[in-house]
Amino acid sequence: MTWVSEARAALEAGRETRVRPVGGSMRGRIESGQLVTIVPATAADITVDDVVFIKWKGNYLLHLVKEIDGDRILIGNALGKVNGWVDAGAILGKVTEVRD
Repeated sequence: MTWVSEARAALEAGRETRVRPVGGSMRGRIESGQLVTIVPATAADITVDDVVFIKWKGNYLLHLVKEIDGDRILIGNALGKVNGWVDAGAILGKVTEVRD
């Protein structure tokens, strides 16, 4: 089971999860392989600059909340790229801790 599958299963069941994501788009905030704690969350639980676990174009990823406009969330990575707007319902969780 991949880290994405583990995170989805736990969050969809309403449980906190700890995973070790692999990738480089969040360098500086989350390094590849670090232990990340994600808790279930909705749009009401997040603020700008939070890292969220979100469904994006058929995939799931960890990205930064860049802006919030009602029921829309602007997401991007930690390297300055802005991906675009998503519906608030696409949020599955929020990162609460990152450690080695």
